[in-house]
Amino acid sequence: MFTILHLLSETNWHLVIKLISYFLVLLTFAGVVGTILLENRNPIKAMAYILLLVFLPLLGLIVYYYLGRDLRKRKRFTLKGSRDETLMLRYWENKRPQIERMQVELRHLVASKQEISSMLLNTRNSLLTKHNRVKVLLNGEQKFPAVLDALRKAQHHIHIEYYIFAVDSVGLAVLEVLIERLQAGVEVRFIYDDMGCDHMSKIAKPLEQYGAEVYAFAPVLLDFYLNANYRNHRKIIVIDGQVGFTGGINMDERYINNGRNEVFWRDTHLQLEGDVINQLQLQFMMSYRYCSKKTFPFAYPYFQRASFEDECFVDIVSSGPDSPWPMAMQTILMAINVARRRIRISNPYFIPNEQLLTALQMAAQAGKDVELLIPKRGDSFFVQHAAQSFIKPMLDAGVKVYFYEKGFIHAKTMIIDDNLAIVGTVNLDNRSFYLNFEIAVILYDRSVVRDLDKAFENDLEDATLITRRSWRNRSLGEKFIDAVCRLLTPLL
Repeated sequence: MFTILHLLSETNWHLVIKLISYFLVLLTFAGVVGTILLENRNPIKAMAYILLLVFLPLLGLIVYYYLGRDLRKRKRFTLKGSRDETLMLRYWENKRPQIERMQVELRHLVASKQEISSMLLNTRNSLLTKHNRVKVLLNGEQKFPAVLDALRKAQHHIHIEYYIFAVDSVGLAVLEVLIERLQAGVEVRFIYDDMGCDHMSKIAKPLEQYGAEVYAFAPVLLDFYLNANYRNHRKIIVIDGQVGFTGGINMDERYINNGRNEVFWRDTHLQLEGDVINQLQLQFMMSYRYCSKKTFPFAYPYFQRASFEDECFVDIVSSGPDSPWPMAMQTILMAINVARRRIRISNPYFIPNEQLLTALQMAAQAGKDVELLIPKRGDSFFVQHAAQSFIKPMLDAGVKVYFYEKGFIHAKTMIIDDNLAIVGTVNLDNRSFYLNFEIAVILYDRSVVRDLDKAFENDLEDATLITRRSWRNRSLGEKFIDAVCRLLTPLL
């Protein structure tokens, strides 16, 4: 009895507690590692998480808890995906023959570029549209006046879906117009990402008071797991089923270069009219149904034919954690593969996976003119240095890499030859390819491509070409920081 009491003395109790604590911690790490392995991840990504857990255990657990867990198979996204597929099948009925005839016509205009449209059709991601008008909008100076003007003309409905909707001069100006339209009897449906937006009660409450439907996409505070993944990164506006907007520009006054902001923001957006609005409307409808558990009529005036005969072939590509395929990534890879002479890419977050890295290197090695425009100063120290770690393999393959120096270039555009372009919300990283809900417009039109090409040329005037010698002569410390940041790129 004395021996037992002695073993359970205060000192030994501390020892027992420590041993139990160590055992529980070890069990936790073993469980996390086992979960990572059982998820059948990309082995590079799995190894990155495991190494982070081994060398920085506490940070590794936090990063995995908030960013690493794969929820794509959980009920909320599995159910959303299956419901979306049902909705898409309804929209596809009786349309495939006419779309295939349209693709034959497109093939004569853009040769092998038509393969992108075929892939999107066969995966039920998009229906090619022909009667469209497209206007390129540069920066907030062009986008926000165009949006406000179109909103003021709304007669039936306004649908808005945004990653960032700031409570500032821009957001409040839009709010004022929406309230005015609500008072005129216009329907307003509004979806915002709960992580991308702050202080949204100042927008949501006034809208709801006047009859708008407002929903937070994947509310963070109501999510038991507080997961930072699977955000709605889209920017969509649809007005009366006739006019739409999408691209890289959020609703935020920092996109207006009026001298009041410290950083010049360079970005690209699109104003759309015509049959492609049905595709944009369909994407909004699926997000709306997921958030509200309701829908709106699959009929006029939400869905309607173009009232003009202008010809501009357009597809819409969407992707998300509920998608069976990473369609945004596959579309970009297909565009690189079908390029004949030239590839011009502008993107703020260039952290390519192996597929994209190899595709760009092969294009350059095949003699195609590949140009990559990225910001010299990013908005994230870690992401900037991770991106810089990929510049050397680009330069070695013959890719021309430019640093944009006028400010921060946030445009997400790709120009292929003189007859294909992609503009949207998609960054060139795993987060956009696999984790976020994204959307982009594929344009098979020489006129629109000329406008985007002119903007790219103007951007190059404010950029510096990186040479292999200058990049090789950087300090060892900077190279080391790039290399360390690159180790965690599979987690981004």
